[in-house]
Amino acid sequence: MLFFKLSATSLGIGYIGKGAGTVAAVACCICWYFAWVGGYPPTILSVIITLLITILGVWAGNKVEPLWGKDHQRVVIDEVTGMCFSLLFLPVNVKYVLCALILFRFFDIKKPLFIREMEHFNGGWGVMADDVLAGIYTNILLQAVVAFKLF
Repeated sequence: MLFFKLSATSLGIGYIGKGAGTVAAVACCICWYFAWVGGYPPTILSVIITLLITILGVWAGNKVEPLWGKDHQRVVIDEVTGMCFSLLFLPVNVKYVLCALILFRFFDIKKPLFIREMEHFNGGWGVMADDVLAGIYTNILLQAVVAFKLF
C-alpha cells in the first residue's frame, strides 16, 4: 500500500496540505523543463511517460480511494498527469511552461467546459479524468499560441 500512497501523493507532495496540487504541478513543470530545456521533448518518450503516469494515477487512485475517500486532496498525481498533457508537443522554454502552468491551474480549479463532469467517473478515472481534460484544453490553447506565433 505504501507504493500506492507514494504514487498518489507524488512522492509525498500531497501530504503538505493546502496548495499541494499547485506544488505538484510546479514540480512537474520543473522536471519537464530540465529534462528537455531548449527544444521539443522527444515525442514518443513524452507520450509514453504521460500515459504511464496516467495509468499509475488511475491504479493508485483506485487503491487509495477506499482509505481516503473520493478524490482526496492528498492525491496529486492527477495534477502531474494534467501538466504532462498540458506540455506535450510544445517547445520547452520558460514562457510556454509558465503559461501551461497558469492555464492548467485555471482549468483545474474553475473546471469549465465539461471538466467538472469528468469527476463523476468512479475510482481512479474520476480522480484523473478532469485533470486530463484540463491538460488537453491547456495544450490546445498553447498549440494555437505557438502556431500563430503570438509570443
